[in-house]
Amino acid sequence: MSKLKKDMSPEQRHNLLKVLKARFEKNMNRHKGIEWSEVQTRLEANADKLWSLYEMERTGGEPDVTGHDINSDEYIFYDCSPESPKGRRNVSYDREGQESRKSHKPENNAIDMATAMGIELLTEDQYRELQKLGNFDIKTSSWVKTPSDIRKLGGALFCDRRYDHVFVYHNSAPSYYGVRGFRGLLRV
Repeated sequence: MSKLKKDMSPEQRHNLLKVLKARFEKNMNRHKGIEWSEVQTRLEANADKLWSLYEMERTGGEPDVTGHDINSDEYIFYDCSPESPKGRRNVSYDREGQESRKSHKPENNAIDMATAMGIELLTEDQYRELQKLGNFDIKTSSWVKTPSDIRKLGGALFCDRRYDHVFVYHNSAPSYYGVRGFRGLLRV
């Protein structure tokens, strides 16, 4: 993935904060006991993190606060779009998987995209936590951080929600599908 320009204009910052605040206020069940003013103060003091949220939003992730880590004093944002973010689909799991395809290589991969955006892929446990906040990936699926022992054998994990249940599946890391992307998290 090419280097992303990490600059935001004052107007872009203002508009992003406005969108994030509206989403925060609309979905209070995701972040009980957290005050927007505290989150906004933290965001305004962390330009790099605000830029990462901008990238999450730009690619269709609809990031929202889903918690506060008391130990690290960080607010946690997850991609909360109903389906896997549209601007992050059609990607293999990682660069090794992407490059190992002999034909029809995808343009990108989830690990490199997340790294370039300054975010992390959700783990299986984090994905399950997200699903407690709503019904996500009813029609799509999302790559999740794959344990190294599985990845060493050529596999990668993805999740979705079907039949009112969260499923974890495996696929080869080079595979990619139009309905599979990835969800990320950001700590601020």
